[in-house]
Amino acid sequence: MHSSGTAVNATASGSVNAGERASIWLKAASLGAILFLHLPLLVIILYAFTTDRKTVTFPPPGLTLDWFGAILRRDDFWQALGLSLRVALIATTIAVLLGTLCAAAMYRSEFFGKDVISLFVLLPIALPGIVTGIALRSGMRILGIDFSIWTIVIGHATFCIVTVYNNVVARLRRTSYSQIEASMDLGATSFQTLRYVVLPNIGSALLAGAMLAFALSMDEVIVTTFTSDPRVGSTLPIWIYSQLVRPRDRPVTNVAAIIVILITLVPILLAYRYTQQQGDSA
Repeated sequence: MHSSGTAVNATASGSVNAGERASIWLKAASLGAILFLHLPLLVIILYAFTTDRKTVTFPPPGLTLDWFGAILRRDDFWQALGLSLRVALIATTIAVLLGTLCAAAMYRSEFFGKDVISLFVLLPIALPGIVTGIALRSGMRILGIDFSIWTIVIGHATFCIVTVYNNVVARLRRTSYSQIEASMDLGATSFQTLRYVVLPNIGSALLAGAMLAFALSMDEVIVTTFTSDPRVGSTLPIWIYSQLVRPRDRPVTNVAAIIVILITLVPILLAYRYTQQQGDSA
C-alpha cells in the first residue's frame, strides 16, 4: 500500500511539473508573439523623434519634436487625413445601417438559403484584401462606374458591414424576444418598440461595431488602391505608403504613422471595453 501511494504521488508530482513547464513555455510563446507584433511599432515611434532624417542608427543621435511641426505644415498630409476621415465616417454610417438591418433580418428568421446569405455577408472580411479589391474594381468597370470617393466608400463599407453585423447579431441573440413581444402587447408601436426596447439593448454593440468599422476603414490600403483614382487624392494610409520611397521624409512618415495609430487605437480600445462590459465577442 505504501509503495502504491508513493507511485501515485510521484505520478501526480510529475503531472504538475509537466503542467508548470507547459505553462512557462506557453507564457514565453505568448510574450514572443506580443513582442514580434509590437516592437516594430515602438521602432516607428522612436524614430519619429530622431534628429537624423537620412539614416537609421541605434540609438538615435538625438531627439527632437521638429517633425511634428513639419507634418502639420504639409498640405498634402491634411488633404489625405481629411479624405480618410470622410471615407471612414461615411462607410461607418452605411455599415451601421446595413449591418443592423441585416442582423435584425437574420437572427431569428429561418428560411431557405440563410446560411448562404450569412456566408456572403461575412465573405468580404474573410477573403484576402487583394481578392476583394480586384472583384470590386472589375464589377465597377463592368457597371461603368467612375472611380471617386464614393467607390472608395463602397469598398470600405463591404467589410465594415461585417463588424457591425457580428456585434449586433450576437447581442440580439442574447436579448430575450419576450421583451419585444411584451412591448407590442402593451400597445407600443413598432417605432416605440425599436426606440425604447431594441436600441437600448443593442446600443453598446452598435457603438462597438461602429468604432471597429471606423478603425478598419482608417487603416485600409489594399481595397483603397483598387477602388480609388489618383484624381481623387490619397487616403492617409496610401499617402504614408507613397512616402516610403522618400528616405529624407522618413521621420515625417513615422509621425504620420503615429497619428494613424492614435486615431485607430482609441476606437479599438473603446470597442473592446464595451464588448467586455456586455460579455460579447466583437
